[in-house]
Amino acid sequence: MTARIDHLVTSGTFALDGGEWDVDNNVWIVGDDTEAIVIDAAHDAAAIEAALGGRTLRAIVCTHAHNDHIDAAPALAEATGAPILLHPDDLPLWQQTHPDRAPDGALTDGQELTVAGTTLTVLHTPGHAPGGVCLYAPGLATVFTGDTLFQGGPGATGRSFSSFPTIIDSIRDRLLTLPGDTTVRTGHGDPTTIGAEAPQLDDWIKRGH
Repeated sequence: MTARIDHLVTSGTFALDGGEWDVDNNVWIVGDDTEAIVIDAAHDAAAIEAALGGRTLRAIVCTHAHNDHIDAAPALAEATGAPILLHPDDLPLWQQTHPDRAPDGALTDGQELTVAGTTLTVLHTPGHAPGGVCLYAPGLATVFTGDTLFQGGPGATGRSFSSFPTIIDSIRDRLLTLPGDTTVRTGHGDPTTIGAEAPQLDDWIKRGH
């Protein structure tokens, strides 16, 4: 059976540097009727488990370790037995939310994850967070960008552990080189495409977006 992408939105709080914001997060599930992976276990482990519908969960993949993307990961792992995977550069952020529970495995640049016959390649894209990653699935013509790239610009870089020049380099070198018809499925908000975002790069740099 061909892999498909399921999507749900969960709501909660993003907290960093002493501030808190109400946020809606995209949770992406890639798989078929028997197995799946979850990209960003945000806020509501029970809702994510329900969306899995009894499928075997192969992994919980974290695009980065801001609390709103990982807060439900340990509970989902406990409920399903799936390992939590995170790029090690984001361990300091992870430990702010889950000091007593380490991830189960490390994501590395170029690593390939396979589920339901579909391969997702890990692209290390620091900037929004040091260990930020995107997951490119050419067979689905999709890249899952977490908070690295959104419709209309890069992810925020005004808080600790972030860097605007670094995120611009990541987007230019790792994402805008993908085919223009690649759908960009983001950590928050609506999808876009690489082709729609690429022409805006110079404007983002000028604005320091």
